[in-house]
Amino acid sequence: MIELKNLTKKFKETVAVNDISLKIEDKEIFGLLGPNGAGKTTLLLIIVTVLRPTSGTAIINGFDVLTHPNEVRKQIGICFQDVKLDWSLNYREILNWHGKVCGLSKEIREKRIADLTKKLRLDEAGKKSVWKLSGGMRKKVEVSKILLQRPKVAIFDEPTSNLDPEMKNIIWEYIEAMRDEHGSTVLLATNQMEEADELCKKDRIAIINEGKLITIDSPVKLKDSIPGGDIIEVKTNKSADAIKGKILNIDHVVDVQLTDNEAYIYLNHSEKIAPHILQLFIENGFTINKFKMSEPSLEQVFFKYTKRSLL
Repeated sequence: MIELKNLTKKFKETVAVNDISLKIEDKEIFGLLGPNGAGKTTLLLIIVTVLRPTSGTAIINGFDVLTHPNEVRKQIGICFQDVKLDWSLNYREILNWHGKVCGLSKEIREKRIADLTKKLRLDEAGKKSVWKLSGGMRKKVEVSKILLQRPKVAIFDEPTSNLDPEMKNIIWEYIEAMRDEHGSTVLLATNQMEEADELCKKDRIAIINEGKLITIDSPVKLKDSIPGGDIIEVKTNKSADAIKGKILNIDHVVDVQLTDNEAYIYLNHSEKIAPHILQLFIENGFTINKFKMSEPSLEQVFFKYTKRSLL
């Protein structure tokens, strides 16, 4: 459904997207996971024909973004990270106008707007113009345009930022329904590991960092790529580089990765080994600010591949 071929975008000396190639299957929820500034939004703007690539291209449902941009636009709907609305209109006027532009009949528009109004609690906006609404309410209106449209390719850039946990879950259900009930292919850009983990659990995630594609796989397989079955995260007052060798000599420790004041220790039988690791840090003069045991998460996967935190 979506194919990126050696896609690159430069802004003067800055390489925002660096030679990315990948394929996204029909009816897949495909996640782009990476921190702010990783290149996710630039990549999406090329796909929706807002930006032209410096080199390479993207094919959307058989149409090239460079040679057939108008046909590409007929295939897609996009929820922008920064809300793009006519701020003089109220939410019903915005959704009704968007539905008309997308060719929806009056009957379908009214039915879908009523459903979205109820489930997303848009009625709380009343007849207020968008500029009078809160950031969270504006975000719901932006997301609602795509949920109303149900395009062949639905693109979401940070769809649940500024929303409370309950509303996030409701929107996640809508996005899953777009794939499962309406046959949409969904491309989701997010820096929220929980969002990527939940929505892409049946499909795949691509980790993006500094404009580069790092790896692609299902959430389960990405987490399985972490060495050892458990992780101990230790935050201290200084780097643990001086005792890395001692940590690795502890039985059942598989790997150690370090930043300035963080240590991620990959191991088996963490409940048995944790006291020895804690004692080692204390004996060597470290102040312990955090000591956490867990199973692998997407955040740890991201750290493994990029040596940096996701947020």
